[in-house]
Amino acid sequence: MSEVLDLPEQLAAVKSQAESSGLSYAGGVPPDVAWQLFSSGQVLLVDVRTAEERKFVGHVPDSLHVAWATGTALTRNPRFARELEARIGGKDAVALLLCRSGKRSVLAAEAAAKAGLGNVFNVLQGFEGEIDAQQQRGKADGWRFHGLPWVQD
Repeated sequence: MSEVLDLPEQLAAVKSQAESSGLSYAGGVPPDVAWQLFSSGQVLLVDVRTAEERKFVGHVPDSLHVAWATGTALTRNPRFARELEARIGGKDAVALLLCRSGKRSVLAAEAAAKAGLGNVFNVLQGFEGEIDAQQQRGKADGWRFHGLPWVQD
């Protein structure tokens, strides 16, 4: 429980809820809370999408990048947890993981927790949001939908 005490208040509550719910990782935060914590320098934001997704779809300025999977086949990165730990500066760092819809980042957060990184959270809804009935993203939720900062190459 001492790990929770060192977290920003919003994340301590999320982590406590995740623990009581039996999640195998620290929990999920909404995009607006993620931006508030990241922009104030309280946490690191790590984009776990492919390099191609970041380039062609856009990314959050100053976010870190550690791909959970690579290529169009989304081949799992076997070094993900080690690369993440190195990028964020150790097992105790507080990091939020962002993917397209919030699904890969859950898997990445679970892998991080299994590797001993206890303060790694998922950004709910992802960068583009969930796919809708018209097979489109970004119409109802996600980082971009909420008007949070992003850039495109």
